[in-house]
Amino acid sequence: MATEITVFLLNAQSADGTVRKQAEENLKQFQEQNLAGFLFSLAGELSNDEKPVDSRKLAGLILKNALDAKEQHRKFELVQRWLSLDVAVKGQIKTCLLQTLSSPVPDARSTASQVIAKVAGIELPQKQWPELIVSLLGNIHMVPVHVKQATLETLGYLCEEVSPDVVEQDQVNKILTAVVQGMNASEGNNEVRLAATRALYNALGFAQANFTNDMERDYIMRVVCEATLSPEVKIRQAAYECLVSISSTYYEKLAPYIQDIFTITAKAVREDEEAVALQAMEFWSSICDEEIDILEEYGGDFNVADSDIPCFYFIKQALPALVPMLLETLLKQEEDQDQDEGAWNLAMAGGTCLGLVARTVGDDIVPLVMPFIQDHIATADWRQREAATYAFGSILEGPSPDKLTHIVDVALSFMLTALTKDPNNHVKDTTAWTLGRIFEFLHGSTMEKPIINNTNCQQIITVLLQSLNDVPNVAEKACGALYFLAQGFEDVGSSSPLTPYFQEIVQALLTVSHREDAGESRLRTAAYETLNEVVRCSTEETAPMVMQLVPVIMMELHNTLEAQVQKLVSDEREKQNELQGLLCGCLQVIIQKLGTSEPTKHAFMQYADQIMNLFLRVFACRSATVHEEAMLAIGALAYAAGPDFAKYMSEFYKYVEMGLQNYEEYQVCAVTVGVVGDICRALEDKVMPYCDGIMTHLLKDLSSNLLHRSVKPPIFSCFGDIALAIGENFEKYLLYAMPMLQSAAELSAHTSGADDEMIEYTNLLRNGILEAYSGIFQGFKNSPKTQLLIPYAPHILQFLDSIYMEKDMDDVVMKTAIGVLGDLADTLGSNAAVLIQQSMSSKDFLNECLTSEDHLIKESAEWAQLAIHRAISV
Repeated sequence: MATEITVFLLNAQSADGTVRKQAEENLKQFQEQNLAGFLFSLAGELSNDEKPVDSRKLAGLILKNALDAKEQHRKFELVQRWLSLDVAVKGQIKTCLLQTLSSPVPDARSTASQVIAKVAGIELPQKQWPELIVSLLGNIHMVPVHVKQATLETLGYLCEEVSPDVVEQDQVNKILTAVVQGMNASEGNNEVRLAATRALYNALGFAQANFTNDMERDYIMRVVCEATLSPEVKIRQAAYECLVSISSTYYEKLAPYIQDIFTITAKAVREDEEAVALQAMEFWSSICDEEIDILEEYGGDFNVADSDIPCFYFIKQALPALVPMLLETLLKQEEDQDQDEGAWNLAMAGGTCLGLVARTVGDDIVPLVMPFIQDHIATADWRQREAATYAFGSILEGPSPDKLTHIVDVALSFMLTALTKDPNNHVKDTTAWTLGRIFEFLHGSTMEKPIINNTNCQQIITVLLQSLNDVPNVAEKACGALYFLAQGFEDVGSSSPLTPYFQEIVQALLTVSHREDAGESRLRTAAYETLNEVVRCSTEETAPMVMQLVPVIMMELHNTLEAQVQKLVSDEREKQNELQGLLCGCLQVIIQKLGTSEPTKHAFMQYADQIMNLFLRVFACRSATVHEEAMLAIGALAYAAGPDFAKYMSEFYKYVEMGLQNYEEYQVCAVTVGVVGDICRALEDKVMPYCDGIMTHLLKDLSSNLLHRSVKPPIFSCFGDIALAIGENFEKYLLYAMPMLQSAAELSAHTSGADDEMIEYTNLLRNGILEAYSGIFQGFKNSPKTQLLIPYAPHILQFLDSIYMEKDMDDVVMKTAIGVLGDLADTLGSNAAVLIQQSMSSKDFLNECLTSEDHLIKESAEWAQLAIHRAISV
């Protein structure tokens, strides 16, 4: 087979389906029969300059895919598979790969670069292939320019694949030296310079030590800034990408360079090609992100002394020059930008950056932008009107309401007129978007001076409903404005200004969802999202109208299911699936709304059988998003139906099992786990007949490395829900559940050296484990079987000690943890007293929670204190 590999690879790209299928089959067979030979043949093909380019490229691609995969479990398997190959074969493959770097064929070199990096990603952490970096650095001084270019590209990919702690600092220094020299203006070859600039982008994470050294940092910054002036567009763009990365990675080192960076970025934004200008602007957006994060973390009382990373207020200092530059870009709109969902251009980037600047500096932005708005908002040129409106909408988040309310009062009626009368669609689109922003940030129960009153409410609704008939992109923005309008009236109590218009709004949104062009600009989705929000924020007065909506939405769902019976083409089926998901989501909101108050719940339950029947039919379709939405809606129905939900379980249970086994679409699995919790709360001990099956699947899920880690915390919480529902009958699962909880608890207790993302996940995991313990203790309370829990108490207290000592739990975990301490005392009584008194940190932990500013933590702690007091005094 090795001799025929070229033929197989070429045939696998044939236009003839039969030839292609046969070739794919041959390649698969070769791989299964002799993996080492297969991989070596691919490497040989890639490195052989006599072979056709197409077969070489595909050989490299298959080789790369044999080393890496997106799914964690698959990636793990491939890594293990490579590591277990014969050392001699791996050596031959690596030799072929390194040889390919000097091939005259660019595609072959580039593919080899990526494969070498993938192998390095596996081997360097295992202390294998130590000579790789040395041999790559040796190539840098090679005479053929293309070898140097390929080597720099390889170093770039290598830095992307390997974590910095795997490479010795001495080698890091040499890599950076090679890369920065390759970027230098004295480097005559643009291909080399581009490869070096792109490599630096990936290598910046390795440069921590180099950025603390003034001389080395100055040198790197000088070379990057020089590269932004290269005559070659791609090099300028790559250099700005490096600057963007530096702004977030090394913000605290930027002060000496910020003036020069402003000068070059401003020139690029005003004069350079769009791809470069966008990156130059991204630098300032990135600085805003950094400063927003620092200032949010320290609240308003920011003091340079107590911060790890001080805020340098770069944006505040640059304001007088930065804002005019951004306002200029707003006038560079493209004719059809509203129609294209993925559109991104200078005007859009300018508005986004302006919005971030407003969030960074607050009130200071308003006087700098208002003159631009006043000068341009009413001119004859649509570009000026649109830019002025966009500028206004962009600065609404950040400044204080006091600073904006007066301006908004004046602007509101102007905008409403523009939305109906402006001849230009771009202007209307941006106006509707701006109205949405006004309602999102400056309207709601927290506002001292409401901007919406009885006089303007009717005009607002009339205009927005009229705009729902406009072109799809304008109608979609009008939906968004209605969405935030409704949301702002969420907490008004019994009577909402929207109540008189409720029926009209609902009818208009349903009409929009049936428009022929509702598929464009996300219009149908926006209409349903807005309908849901209008229902969710409605008051009791409109309950009868919400009730009338039930049969309407049920009928719509029924129609999509009937349509599915007539075998649709895939594009149509996708539309039907999307619509089904939206309708299930809508029913979920309606069920939650009507199921919370007794009178409406009673009336609503007459539809329950039919609704459940529709949901069960939905599961017959194969779309994950629809299953997710249907599951969530069934969870809401279970909550509303309470013990009566039992009658649906025999029919529904098979879909619960399917959901719990769905590792591929793990969101479906996670939602199903949540619904099991809803069912437990609804059915209580009536859930008993299904518990063996459910617990078996949950335990399987926990021990599987195929399931995404995010599903594991809710599974632990679910143990707690089951224990609460079935009480002491949980006894038979203790032997299986408790060891799982213990080993997860040990893993989650120690987080030293973890990054923010890992700490966030660990806190989710801790919370799930604690919720399980809490449910189990409460479930066994007052039963003769409580003594079964005594052996587990020391470990649980030890877990509480260790997470208290780590000092990185969030408020949610703190509240659950102190609750578990109370549950332990409450359920085990005097048996727990001694253990709690012996625990290292229980007392300190309790005191800390009792003095917490978070009233939920404080409440939990007061209850726990009482329970401990009772246990000790018994």
